Amino acid sequence: IRDSGYTVATGPEAETAFYNFTALNIPYTHPSRLESDTLYLDYGDTEEEILLRTHTSPMQARYMEDHDPPVYVVVPGKVFRSDSVDATHSPVFHQIEGLAVDSNITFADLKGTLAEFARRFLGADTKVKFIPHYFPFTEPSAEMHAFTNGEWIELLGCGMVNPAVFEHVGYDPDQLSGFAFGMGAERMAMVRHGITDLRALIDADVRVLEQYR
Repeated sequence: IRDSGYTVATGPEAETAFYNFTALNIPYTHPSRLESDTLYLDYGDTEEEILLRTHTSPMQARYMEDHDPPVYVVVPGKVFRSDSVDATHSPVFHQIEGLAVDSNITFADLKGTLAEFARRFLGADTKVKFIPHYFPFTEPSAEMHAFTNGEWIELLGCGMVNPAVFEHVGYDPDQLSGFAFGMGAERMAMVRHGITDLRALIDADVRVLEQYR
């Protein structure tokens, strides 16, 4: 990451609804705000809703508020959702968020950056494709799929930063552009090592974990 010019940053796991949702252009009617998806905290006397962050994306807004552009940052961290544990879900898991903001960033920069990541992570001959998708904080948005082990597999979500996000943090969307991406760390490990059950990664048996060094 650092050899590509990105800084590594971290942020709070107990987050406000503003940074987790509003600053990322997620509307009040979005289902992710419901208690069926998000774990809310009884946190003192504050009127602001406090929750366990559902993604590492709040650091997009926090980092831009504290830093002048250009911005090139990745944010690894733990996230929380109201999910039951099964082969592909867990209420606690890890994400890696990426954000690049500069004066003339295009979707081609996004594709080139993530294609290079896929080649480094899965092998030099890895092919990728980008499929249109929807995220409130990026426009246009996409999923990146990689061809590995004889099949196409979804790796991550990405897109160009929505101008509304820039406006929330005081950046000028007429002067700046950027891209963002987010991936599940456990999912990336499962794809790379051919793991079919997420629970293997949190198994207390060290003999299991040692297989995936």
